Amino acid sequence: MLKFKIFKKSKISNARLGLLETSHGVVETPCLAPVATQAVVKTLTSEEVGQTKSQVLIANTFHLYLKPGEAIVKSAGGLHKFMNWPRPLMTDSGGFQVFSLGFGRDFGTGKILKHNTNPRIYANAANRQTISVGQQPRLLKITDEGVFFTSPLDGRKIFLGPKESIKIQESLGADIIFAFDECTSPMADYDYTKKSLSKTHRWAVQCLKVKNSKLKTQSLFGIVQGGKFKDLRKESAQFIGSLPFDGFGIGGEFGDNKKIMVEMINWVIKELPEEKPRHLLGVGRLEDIAKIIKAGVDTFDCVAPTRFARHGAVFTSEGKLDFAKMKFLKDKSPLDKKCFCFACQNYRRNYISYLFRAGEITALKLLTFHNLYFFNNEIAKIREKIKKGQI
Repeated sequence: MLKFKIFKKSKISNARLGLLETSHGVVETPCLAPVATQAVVKTLTSEEVGQTKSQVLIANTFHLYLKPGEAIVKSAGGLHKFMNWPRPLMTDSGGFQVFSLGFGRDFGTGKILKHNTNPRIYANAANRQTISVGQQPRLLKITDEGVFFTSPLDGRKIFLGPKESIKIQESLGADIIFAFDECTSPMADYDYTKKSLSKTHRWAVQCLKVKNSKLKTQSLFGIVQGGKFKDLRKESAQFIGSLPFDGFGIGGEFGDNKKIMVEMINWVIKELPEEKPRHLLGVGRLEDIAKIIKAGVDTFDCVAPTRFARHGAVFTSEGKLDFAKMKFLKDKSPLDKKCFCFACQNYRRNYISYLFRAGEITALKLLTFHNLYFFNNEIAKIREKIKKGQI
């Protein structure tokens, strides 16, 4: 079973240092869980991911159910053996896909409204479209029992509820699994969010009931929802926190902009049992990391370091650089002079820029490797600052 030990609490913030012990090793917290959606961190081998100082990965239940299927993964000895990753693993529940393949896709929105790509949604706040009780996404049907998805592969109907999600995750075999929930849209109004929350709470109880108690090496985290509404967030944290979960995820949308995100996280953290680990789902851009750690988050996952790399963006001690720009073709410097990762020690900006502009996948590998190493190194510095009482 999961063991979590807090060995230092900050006196000037809610930050804390901990050790998260699983059957596949120990994770120093706070830390990032890079996203391995389809049992792979895109462009890297599992060995390379380990070399970036990554301690734990999170894979995607919904997408692994679609392909290759949980039966194939189980027959291969579980996710760890299937992907040759000997360290700790998480799997999400599929609840985020209720949003991303549903209202998120319909309206072009992300978890934070400011990030969405559809100008008609946020250009005029007074006339902004909202999601109310009774509305359904175009390609999903959300019911009290679970969700009917339309497969993005072949269009067939797929049902996923709390029982199905847990059984799939048990077959996949990650160390930490999450309860099935509905991740709501930042466009959802109060009544929609309240009704959704009631459903998520029922599903949380069902997940605890159906989880196989004999699987001692697998721990179940409950997920707090409630949208941007303080009373619903607190209600959810109190309810989920009262249940015998091994830890907690903080999910859902985080309002209109990042200015209120930390405040929303604080609402939740105050209500959760202090002795159990807290995972923030889907948030962890570089500018967010210190803030969420100070709020008391132990682990968090985010696609930023890998997704940005695939678009030519690299994070350095000089700031974020765009390798699609011509100027880097003449730059003989390392990616980052202050970085000791494999990419920075062995390759130069001009070569990587050339590879990227030529469409060569090696550029994506080198940028992804560096970005993950850079993120993990920055988080290690934050852990050191907590240890010294500076954060």
